[in-house]
Amino acid sequence: MAKLRGNEVTASPQRDRGGPGGWLRGIRFSGFSLTMMGVIILGVVVLSPTLQTYLTQRQQIADLQAAVAKQKTAVADLTQDRARWDDPSYIRAQARERLYYVMPGEVSYLIIDDRAEPAGKQTEPTSRSIQKTQTDWVSSLFASAMTAGLSTSPAPEGKQ
Repeated sequence: MAKLRGNEVTASPQRDRGGPGGWLRGIRFSGFSLTMMGVIILGVVVLSPTLQTYLTQRQQIADLQAAVAKQKTAVADLTQDRARWDDPSYIRAQARERLYYVMPGEVSYLIIDDRAEPAGKQTEPTSRSIQKTQTDWVSSLFASAMTAGLSTSPAPEGKQ
C-alpha cells in the first residue's frame, strides 16, 4: 500500500514491480488455471482441422448450389427453345431467315452490299439502255503515255 508522508506518496515495495516484465512476475498461476488453459489449447488444436473442413465443405455446397441454379436456368431456356421449335410457323420463319428459303411463287432478293452511298458523291441515274462510249480507250491510253514521256517539266517532289 502507498504511504503518505506530508505531500509525498511512496509506494510499498510489494506493489512496485519496476522495470520491464515486472507485471509478468506478479502473475500467479494455480493448477486449475493451468489445466484449463491446457484444455482450451488442446480443444483449439483438435477442433481447428474439423472447423476448417466444415468451412471448406460449406463453400463447396454454396458453389454447387450456384451451379445448380445456373443449370436450372439453362434447362428453362432450352425448354422454351424446344417449345418454340414445336411451332410450325417458327420453323418456317427460321428456314426463311437462316437458309433463305422461299415459298413457291415468291421471289427472293438477296442484297449483298447494302451500305449507303457517301453523302458527297452524286451519281447519274441508271439508264435502261446500253450506251456506247464516245472515246476510244486505246488512243486515250497512248496519248496519256506519250504526254507523260515527252514532257520537259520536272516531276513533282515525292512522286519520283
